[in-house]
Amino acid sequence: METYHKNRQVSLLFLYLCMCGAICKTIRYSVPEEKKSGSLVANVLKDLKVDVKELSARKVRLISKSSRQYFQLDSHSGNMVTKDKIDREVLCGQTDPCILLSEIVLENPLQLHRIEVQIEDVNDNAPKFSKSQFLFEISEQTPTNTRFPLERAQDSDKGENAVQNYTLSPNEHFRLDVQSHSDGSKYAELILEKPLDREETPQLFLILSVVDGGFPKRTGTAQIIIDILDANDNFPQFIQSTYKIKLPENIPLDSLVTKAEASDRDIGSYALITYSFSQVPDNELKLFRLNKDTGELTVVGPIDYEENNYFEMNIRATDGGGLSAYCKVIVEIEDRNDNAPEVTISSITSSLSEDSPPDTVVALFTVTDQDSGENGRTTCTININLPFVLKATENNYYQLLTQQPLDREKVSAYIITITATDRGSPRLTSTRMINVHIADVNDNPPVFQMSSYEMQLEENNIPGLLIGSVRATDLDMEQNAKVTYSLLPGKVGDDPTSSYISINFETGNLYVLRSLDYENMKEFRASVRALDSGSPPLSSEVIVQVLIVDENDNAPFILYPLQNSTSPSNDLVPRGSEAGYLVTKVVAVDRDSGQNSWLSYELLKATEPGLFTVGAQNGEVKTMRPVNKRDTFKQKLIVVVRDHGRPVQSTSATLSILLVEGFSDPYMKIMEMPKDEVVEEEDRSLTMYLIICLAAISFIFLLSLVVFIGIKIQKQKKFIGNYNSAPNFPAGSNFQGNHVDSSTGPPSQAYNYEARASVSEDSAPRSGGPGCTVNQATGAIVNSGQNDWLSYQ
Repeated sequence: METYHKNRQVSLLFLYLCMCGAICKTIRYSVPEEKKSGSLVANVLKDLKVDVKELSARKVRLISKSSRQYFQLDSHSGNMVTKDKIDREVLCGQTDPCILLSEIVLENPLQLHRIEVQIEDVNDNAPKFSKSQFLFEISEQTPTNTRFPLERAQDSDKGENAVQNYTLSPNEHFRLDVQSHSDGSKYAELILEKPLDREETPQLFLILSVVDGGFPKRTGTAQIIIDILDANDNFPQFIQSTYKIKLPENIPLDSLVTKAEASDRDIGSYALITYSFSQVPDNELKLFRLNKDTGELTVVGPIDYEENNYFEMNIRATDGGGLSAYCKVIVEIEDRNDNAPEVTISSITSSLSEDSPPDTVVALFTVTDQDSGENGRTTCTININLPFVLKATENNYYQLLTQQPLDREKVSAYIITITATDRGSPRLTSTRMINVHIADVNDNPPVFQMSSYEMQLEENNIPGLLIGSVRATDLDMEQNAKVTYSLLPGKVGDDPTSSYISINFETGNLYVLRSLDYENMKEFRASVRALDSGSPPLSSEVIVQVLIVDENDNAPFILYPLQNSTSPSNDLVPRGSEAGYLVTKVVAVDRDSGQNSWLSYELLKATEPGLFTVGAQNGEVKTMRPVNKRDTFKQKLIVVVRDHGRPVQSTSATLSILLVEGFSDPYMKIMEMPKDEVVEEEDRSLTMYLIICLAAISFIFLLSLVVFIGIKIQKQKKFIGNYNSAPNFPAGSNFQGNHVDSSTGPPSQAYNYEARASVSEDSAPRSGGPGCTVNQATGAIVNSGQNDWLSYQ
């Protein structure tokens, strides 16, 4: 039976090798065991049909199909050498032939070559018996030619190096017959040739020798002690000579395999039968136990189909008289799906660039299952919704490939679960985790937090002041996400932008480089670029608008009446004027804006308090009561103009008012006079008016010329003060500043003023007398013909 089992194993191995040859090329080598590490097995260049350069360029790899790597391949020479010393007996035990399977993997293109290395046996083990002495109790009535099987010697070597012959020391009663099992192993039986006589020889001592066929030959010996028993003429008899049992692997311990039953026709002690193993290897004794009293065979060790699927045991039944009978128990192990598939990674790319094209190889792995049949067939999958796909190749190899474009900014790493499932019942599954990190590529430009920035800066600032910052973020990482900032070339007026503002290239902080004046500049713009440090670098731009915030740094300026005149004009008020009589109007402006330019008027000081009042919002000077003859002829008023800024700025205007007699009704007095007197008085009055107008026009023209020249000089020197002179009153153009004209808010930019010209009581009628007007551009008083009203705009 052992021979049958051995042949069956060889046939299965041959069938497996033929199937493999259909899908991949098989290369076979052989090497004797016990070769030292580094011994040459073969050079694979010729068998692979490649040269040394191609072997290295195609990343050749030698992959062992066992858990341990026994060989290694030199990619520079093509030599396959032993990695460690190989002991065939430890590696394969009694399996013959002893073959180590490996695979040579060539990439670009992928090519697999199956390598079979047969480990050749050398005679490094001597045959030996399990015991140094064997005791036989043989009845003296044993007939001649009775056979007594002897326990076979164990030799770890195989083939010719295994046990080849047994010899027995010379004696007159027994001879030795050497037989072979079905697996070709040798065993010996004692054959009784001459009847025994206990009275002549109660005990025999024989030497059993065993020799193998190696070179040099190795031998082992054991002593056979034969006790001659008294008469027992009946042998035990088994019910069956052979028991054939089928057991599933992984059967529970202490399970009953079979019961070997024998009977003896004798009675008494000769009929008492005990059971024992005969010629059973040590490894089987660890798996099975025989009850010596009942003959029950039970399982005491784990039964694994993948380790051994066939057992053959001899059971001896011995009666009380020492007579024995033998039977054979054959146990065949049935495979069960008790091995989950195994995933073995051959190569893996742990870091993958996000711009990797589709079909990029991420990992190469194999899936194996130690079970047989459907239990050993496997399928392989990965978790869904991933940009990867599995591609099956030859001999249970799989490639993990990229399927879709990768984006590190969306997913920076993948945990890929490889699930291998067999087709057994129940199905078994195993998993293997692969971590793939996505390497960053500079594919994202910096993005500013805002589409545009607006920053405010108070005027009269300190140079170097921080006015704000811009921030840009980059979805990339590390160097690709490191952002620097810079100003783009540009102009603010006639000057470059870089003379007004600077930026910290690391933080994006913006600093003003000069002190700014709201009255000269309300705002300016700058362009900022954010540049990452990738290759090639990417950038983005943003507009920064800087608004200058007004401060109350300008005091109100008096437009009318002018305060820098060497001979200030006097306003005329007729005595007898009623309360609410409009005397004049103080007009002021403020170069500031907003609340800082809102003006209010207040009468600070007067010659006669209570006679005049000033409108808080419009600056109109009016009488509070009728003017009488007791009031002083010359009145002096001081009007204070204040803005609403913080702190409050103010300035004052001094008004000179003359109270004249009869100024309000000159026409009526002229009508009462005789005609001759009227003509004479009219000529006199006309002459006086002409003189006054010419003098006033000349004075105002000279004054305006001086003011105009002074303003030009101040502008050229770029003098900025609190209105020490009149720079805010431009000559030659309409003034565009802000000033107050009514109580409802800031007034419009142009005003009309009217003032009566000073005339005597004998002046001509209003319809025929000469008049003066104030030039709207220069402020000069000129002759206006028959009208006696002054117009100022």
